[in-house]
Amino acid sequence: MLRLRQVYLFTLRHYQARTLSSDLLLSQINSCTHEDEVFSLVGRNKARLSEKHVGIALNMLWQLQKKRPLPLRTSDYVRNHSQFLTLCILAENKVEHMENEAIVDTLYSLLRLSVEDHDSLTEALVTEARKRLERLSLPALSKFALCLYKQHRHFSPITGEVAHIVDVKLDSIQDIRILSVLMISVSDVISQSFRDRLLQKAGQLLEEKNEVHFNYAKRTLQFLQNVKLRYHPLLEKCNKIFLKSASHLDIHSINFILGLYEQLGFDSAEFCLVAKQLLSETIDDYDDPETFTKLFYNLGPMAGSKVRVRLLTTAEYMAEKFSSYQVLLILKAMQKMKCRNSHLLKKMASVLHKHLDSYHVLHLVKLTQYLVALRCQNLELMAKLKRLLFGCLKSSVIPADIAAIIRALAMLPSFRVEEVTINKVAAVLPQFSLHHLNCIATALVKWNHYDQLHWQNSSKLCVKLLQKLNDCALQRLQKANNLNLLLEELTHVNGEWLEVINEETMATCQRLIDQITWANVLPLSCFLLKTNYRCPSLLDRIASVTAENIDKIHPSEIYFILFLFSALNYDPPANEEFFESCIQHLTSNLSSFETHHLVLLGHVLAVAGYFPPVLITKIFNVSFLSQLDAQLEVLPTALKKKVHMQLMKLNRAVCLECPEFHIPWFHERYCQHVYHSRSSRINPLRQHVHRMLAEILGGSHYARISVLTPYYYEIDFECILDENKKPLSYMAQTMSLDDMGRMHLRHDFKDEGRKALPPGAQRIALDFLDSKAFSKDSHHLKGEPAVKKRHLEMLGYRVVQIPHFEWNSMGLSTKGEQVEYLRKHLYGTQ
Repeated sequence: MLRLRQVYLFTLRHYQARTLSSDLLLSQINSCTHEDEVFSLVGRNKARLSEKHVGIALNMLWQLQKKRPLPLRTSDYVRNHSQFLTLCILAENKVEHMENEAIVDTLYSLLRLSVEDHDSLTEALVTEARKRLERLSLPALSKFALCLYKQHRHFSPITGEVAHIVDVKLDSIQDIRILSVLMISVSDVISQSFRDRLLQKAGQLLEEKNEVHFNYAKRTLQFLQNVKLRYHPLLEKCNKIFLKSASHLDIHSINFILGLYEQLGFDSAEFCLVAKQLLSETIDDYDDPETFTKLFYNLGPMAGSKVRVRLLTTAEYMAEKFSSYQVLLILKAMQKMKCRNSHLLKKMASVLHKHLDSYHVLHLVKLTQYLVALRCQNLELMAKLKRLLFGCLKSSVIPADIAAIIRALAMLPSFRVEEVTINKVAAVLPQFSLHHLNCIATALVKWNHYDQLHWQNSSKLCVKLLQKLNDCALQRLQKANNLNLLLEELTHVNGEWLEVINEETMATCQRLIDQITWANVLPLSCFLLKTNYRCPSLLDRIASVTAENIDKIHPSEIYFILFLFSALNYDPPANEEFFESCIQHLTSNLSSFETHHLVLLGHVLAVAGYFPPVLITKIFNVSFLSQLDAQLEVLPTALKKKVHMQLMKLNRAVCLECPEFHIPWFHERYCQHVYHSRSSRINPLRQHVHRMLAEILGGSHYARISVLTPYYYEIDFECILDENKKPLSYMAQTMSLDDMGRMHLRHDFKDEGRKALPPGAQRIALDFLDSKAFSKDSHHLKGEPAVKKRHLEMLGYRVVQIPHFEWNSMGLSTKGEQVEYLRKHLYGTQ
């Protein structure tokens, strides 16, 4: 008994001494303030290091690095230290004895210290963690999933196992930090239904928490980008978090957020305004190439003239220091800015020479696009770029890359197509998507035109391949059996080639009409809008699906759907109910729209003849218009012009059709500026018709040409007939054709020829309508020209619209027939 007691006391004393010593060593490791202190402790205590000591030491090495700014970190020094190797060997020998969290923390620290993915310790840690996957806590599972993501194991079976656990435990996850990391990590191995559950859960957690760190919102955006989904409810929630956290955002976060917004096609003028202010305030703080490139790329397109000059000057000064990727970003920003600063462009061209051989093929394609858009005149650079692209074409076997290279080569001036190019395309033809075929067809048409002009022999080869390409596209459409996949391919198909496949595309969409759901009405609507086809069966189906699922469709998507019906001037069955249900859904969610989007929405509804009071009163409000003016500053130039024009048109429509709103007409100066900027030349058709009108009416002074009406509608011709249908002369009887053509530029145009008419007299507006006024497959008038007719009639005109298909028909092939046609329409005897 006594002997047992002595053994017990010895064991207890030894254990207590070891625990005390171990605790002291752990405390010493945790107290280290420099990596050398950690290595010193490791060197002196190798024999005493347990798995816990090893894990804590490796983690401490990363924590010490983490405290330093990125340029001052010394990961190379740490990895190459002899005691780091000692730690790694000890850790590998003790992996099986480590606790679950310690395994994950150690793996994370090693990866942050840039240890190779195939290092034996990292592989051992991954293997051991996989064995314990079911036992990992949610925070540890999240961290382990992030490690797998950083190792690029996106499609690995182990990532699939993590995804399965997340699927099972999703309802129990209540931390958006954990969920956002898991979402990114498993994004490549999830089904659509699981994706939708993740989106719903993320939206719920973002909504429930009062204060959400902007990093979690950034990860949520990253997930949307990974799954290539523009999901507005989550985007809007993330955007609100960014706006609340604006004071904590640095240039790197702003660059990340704006980059994802651009890739996802999401507009936030409000966030752009905030970003512009933050970046402008710190413009002098960025003197290294990496951060300055981000500043130039994000602030340049939004900056005013003074800031832009400073950015361009600094970029020129810093050009030699830019990396190959930074040069690409600078050129892309210049293209966005429509900036052709010759000094900077020459500087960038000279820098490009040393980087050109290092670019990946798709970077070469982008570089070509930017240089051509900026009209680079460096012939040596463009010739080298052409050689590199042609070399890539010969060696490339990926259909998408081949199509991109051919599109880039077609941008270059004087590229002579060779038989090797034709053969390369022909060999891969069946593997191309419709988008790729579109790119190649456009290039072939351009090359064929160039070859014909320069008497080249490759013209016949181009024509032959183009025919094969068209046949391949039609066969692809005929075999299509999945509407969603088809719409993905059609998203980027445009230009003249779309005309070649339009008829077959419409037939295919009608064949797959039962696959139209609330989830794909948006891409289908956008495609039909692009084609300008008025297909009643498809439009009716879109309307019925939209009406039945109105609460599932985001308001911004409803806008595009209504745009389709408004632009094509198409009334589906139960038209009133369809529009009213859409308008109800929109007006209940006006807060989800950007300020400028509300203007575009108002115009679309006005074209369709709808003026919701809540929307109209919101837009024509001093506070709203002031906010709009501020946000227009950060919009791209083309969108800014569009919003200005649509606001004018909406203002005009409200004044004419809804006088009860008492909205004033405040676009007089804007319209004068727009029309002063336009060319005043009269086209030959107008001159020809004006001479015929003079013959019919008895003189040129009885008809005005190129006339501006009140509210600035431009009409081709105007004349006045009295109650006996006799023409009335205008005051400016001695005007020449050129004088009359410039009349609409005069400030007093409303007084010129706008005197009160005699009793019974009638003012006639004669307008010629080209093909743009009609949908492609019919003679049905589109929305805008129909509105113009409606408004002109409100202004007191009898409107005569002459369609191009009548004027250019065989029935009007002679001047006499044309004169008689005009006479009948003018005198109302048709």
